[in-house]
Amino acid sequence: MGLSKLRRPTAHRNAMLKNLVTSLLREERIQTTAPRAKSVNRLAEKAISLAKRGDLHARRQALAMIQDEEVVTKLFDVLATRYEDRQGGYTRIIKVGNRRGDAAEMVILELV
Repeated sequence: MGLSKLRRPTAHRNAMLKNLVTSLLREERIQTTAPRAKSVNRLAEKAISLAKRGDLHARRQALAMIQDEEVVTKLFDVLATRYEDRQGGYTRIIKVGNRRGDAAEMVILELV
């Protein structure tokens, strides 16, 4: 079972997920809807696992997923050393409640 479609065309969905992963790794905490957080969670876990590998190919794969080179540098220098002893589970989803306008379930997605 792959990523959910999130009711977006493919190009829009991919751009949105790349932007959310970039924001999560830059800020280390974002607030979004629950389905988006679950999709971003998978990508963020893969990005951190790539950073723990640390070779050039992993860096180029991360650059394909993350929009900002400064964030990739932070990922490989800071976050990879932070999670070197951890075997997965780098993110946490905290339920916040429902959004006022459309009652969508809102969550906070953060790095552990």
